[in-house]
Amino acid sequence: MMSQAAVAAPVRTILAFGDSLTAGYQLGPQDGFAPQLEAALRMTGRQVRVHNAGVSGDTSAQGRARLAWVLKGLKTKPDLAIVELGANDMLRGQPPFAARANLDAILTELKKQGVPVVLAGMLASPNLGPGYAREFNAIYPDLAKKHGAALYPFFMNGVVGGRGLQLADGLHPSKAGVAVIVRGILPTVTRALDRLPAK
Repeated sequence: MMSQAAVAAPVRTILAFGDSLTAGYQLGPQDGFAPQLEAALRMTGRQVRVHNAGVSGDTSAQGRARLAWVLKGLKTKPDLAIVELGANDMLRGQPPFAARANLDAILTELKKQGVPVVLAGMLASPNLGPGYAREFNAIYPDLAKKHGAALYPFFMNGVVGGRGLQLADGLHPSKAGVAVIVRGILPTVTRALDRLPAK
């Protein structure tokens, strides 16, 4: 039975802002990242609503372009944002400096709006070469440090290559894969929530 304090606690809104990995590509309504994360956080006794603002196929540039209207469309300012973008830039072999600039702009705008961020990192595919990987992989820790964001180094940690954890395309997580992602990122998100000022 929930305590009176838990029932009375204000609902925190988390903006899950990303691409198909956030959107729940080819998964059921309750199987994607946002609903599984919300359920996991509620199991810890936290009153949260995770808003799914993932769009399949989005690059960092497309995410940057739609951030303002996503924020405008929310009834209230989110208490926390999880930013997960850059995978499509990497898969298309786009220059890492462009992804860095776009993510930098996204984090700058969220900071301006007073929204703390958990930055979900991505790692470059080995076939793009060591030089590309070095430049791309550095984006996330560098920007997290610059903006004071919490960093979850690799969003797909524990999923890549795992049996039954990815869809047939070998790129997107299955329902079970999303559960692995949620278990991995949960401590980072709970710490970020616990650092928020009282409502």
